[in-house]
Amino acid sequence: MYEALIITPVKDSLNTTIETIQSIHQSEGKFLYCIYNDFSTEETTLELTQFQIQNHFELINLADFTNTPSPNYRLVLQMAQKKALELNIPLIIVESDVEVNPHTFNELIRNSNELTNCGMVAAITINQEGKINFPYLNFKSPKTDIIKTRHSLSFCCTLLTTELLKLYDFKTLSIEKHWYDVSISRKSIQLGLNNYLLTSVGVLHKPHSSRPWKQLKYQNPLKYYYQKLVKRLDRI
Repeated sequence: MYEALIITPVKDSLNTTIETIQSIHQSEGKFLYCIYNDFSTEETTLELTQFQIQNHFELINLADFTNTPSPNYRLVLQMAQKKALELNIPLIIVESDVEVNPHTFNELIRNSNELTNCGMVAAITINQEGKINFPYLNFKSPKTDIIKTRHSLSFCCTLLTTELLKLYDFKTLSIEKHWYDVSISRKSIQLGLNNYLLTSVGVLHKPHSSRPWKQLKYQNPLKYYYQKLVKRLDRI
């Protein structure tokens, strides 16, 4: 019996993806792990195909299910929700620029079961020096190990409970967006559930490694906002 369904959406960024997979492979507990390959290059797809044998994950190539160009996060969430509900287990999303610790998933699951009316629970993100980094800079000086929050939880490393999955059909997610952490965080609260951030459970986050064009925000802001506003990349 699996304790949770863990998913990682992947669009190239092979080095960080491999680091993510390896950290998850070393996790404590019994989990079903699925990689959703969102039209990566042939090289990345081949590497993932070879890598799955020793790291025991299911590789799902979205090219087998859709012709829609990447990003296909909406489809990933819909497919993952269906699988998690069939197995009656929570869904844990881990992005391909994140490394978890062996105890991370057990802590997410334990807290989701113990916390009041939990819809979502996330691990806080840290850098190599152990300091809180993007996207949780608003929580740089936490006073408690667990924060009940109305702020949106990132999907860097976040558990969605079976209660939330049963209440919110991801088929209703907007087709106008690329990413859905904000939408789902808000919907969880609207449905009467609570969202929590675990400040004592940190995961290593290498921001924007999976979407390197976003580094332009710091290197060339004009080009970044052209990509975001004119070309309408990264709609949240």
